Amino acid sequence: MKLKMFQVDAFASKLFSGNPAAVVILESSLDDKVMQSIAAENNLSETAFVDINTNPISIRWFTPSMEVNLCGHATLASARILFDYYPNLAEEEISFDSKSGVLKVKRCDDGLRLDFPVDPPIVMKTNSLFLEILGIKPSKILRGKDDYLAVFVNQKQIEDIQPNFSLLKNIDARGLVISAPGDEVDFVSRCFYPEAGIEEDPVTGSAHTMLTSYWAEQLNKDEFQARQLSERGGELKCRLDGDRVLISGSSVIYFEGTITII
Repeated sequence: MKLKMFQVDAFASKLFSGNPAAVVILESSLDDKVMQSIAAENNLSETAFVDINTNPISIRWFTPSMEVNLCGHATLASARILFDYYPNLAEEEISFDSKSGVLKVKRCDDGLRLDFPVDPPIVMKTNSLFLEILGIKPSKILRGKDDYLAVFVNQKQIEDIQPNFSLLKNIDARGLVISAPGDEVDFVSRCFYPEAGIEEDPVTGSAHTMLTSYWAEQLNKDEFQARQLSERGGELKCRLDGDRVLISGSSVIYFEGTITII
């Protein structure tokens, strides 16, 4: 079996930045174990599997070790491939069928715009475990649907944190997001997912469904310029729109090719 596969740097304006995602094009169903093996072989934060013969187009996301319910950067990467290589399927907007419902991606002036469900985080009691994990006490701990959010006072604190990943695996969530007001943007963040095989994710679109909701309340506004402070870095424009979050970003295609599954 031969499958078309692409790799795209998402939330990036130049190559070798943003978050790289693999996109595998399917024309029929593929066994879950095979998809997980392909994702492990790729060893990227996520590999998206896109079935172009379904309506809406089916999308699933796998880390090197598990399937996830929502992934922003790999959705943006998938849409970029469909817009560029399969224009008969997508002209100005794509609807994906996913485990998080129908997700829409639209062409816009800033590249592509994701339309995702909002994830309002809930304030939690302070837990000493987060101090042990991060080495510095957060000003606030919140919990979204999938992740914890630790809030800090300034960008320098976010830049300096070196998490204890062995302790981080003990939290009862997919991962931990840390965030603070930015020096040059509205807010900055970093995202850690060691349980999913990703110590630090370069740019995390799905986390911004929680971050946008939180900062909208704190800053009393609904449009934001955001930056993820990973080594590769990434830029996102976010807007709270009722119960949806619109996340815009650029992308760069790195390669296209074919993989062979024997």
